[in-house]
Amino acid sequence: MNAYHGLEDWLSWMDDISSKDYVIIDHFLRDELYTEIKTFFLGKLPSFKEAGIGAHADHQIDTKIRGDFTYWLDRNRDAQLTGYWSLLDETMHIFNRYCYLSLSGYEFHLAHYPSGGHYDKHLDQFENRNNRMISMIIYLNDDWKQGDGGELEIFEKDGSSFLVEPLAGRCVMFKSAEVPHAVLKAHKSRFSLTGWLLHQPSSVGKLFV
Repeated sequence: MNAYHGLEDWLSWMDDISSKDYVIIDHFLRDELYTEIKTFFLGKLPSFKEAGIGAHADHQIDTKIRGDFTYWLDRNRDAQLTGYWSLLDETMHIFNRYCYLSLSGYEFHLAHYPSGGHYDKHLDQFENRNNRMISMIIYLNDDWKQGDGGELEIFEKDGSSFLVEPLAGRCVMFKSAEVPHAVLKAHKSRFSLTGWLLHQPSSVGKLFV
């Protein structure tokens, strides 16, 4: 398998996530793959569904807490995203090799926050389903500028927080059970590719997020 990113970069990013619980990577996608994903995203917008909170029997729609729309990816159905699936395989391999996480699957969706959409402070790992190990977000927002909203707010262990601008091609990865975060209200459409690297395969049960 030809590596998308060099080992030196990966090791630096693994050091960050090991020491800080998160890492922020600009230009994670090269132009060709970014364009491929963004084109696919825009083509699937009519198929997006309103997102909820909770898993299985606890699933509910509550726009006071969360206001985005999602399209869940399937590797067989969405096979044209060849480069993206290869990058996910590489990412999972790196975490297993250098962080000893025993990851064995992943689940990802396209996310659209329309103007006014937000997501209150939360952890990504469910209380009754704890196989989400690493959260991974890739932003797809061309020409984002201050005032557009939709920043990711990450909360540190000391109670402080900081904002991450959802810039095109930027990737954020963090420990799903350790990093509380929120999405501030978007003032224009905000696009991302979001998901989790799992300790167990994503085919175990129907997932709601």
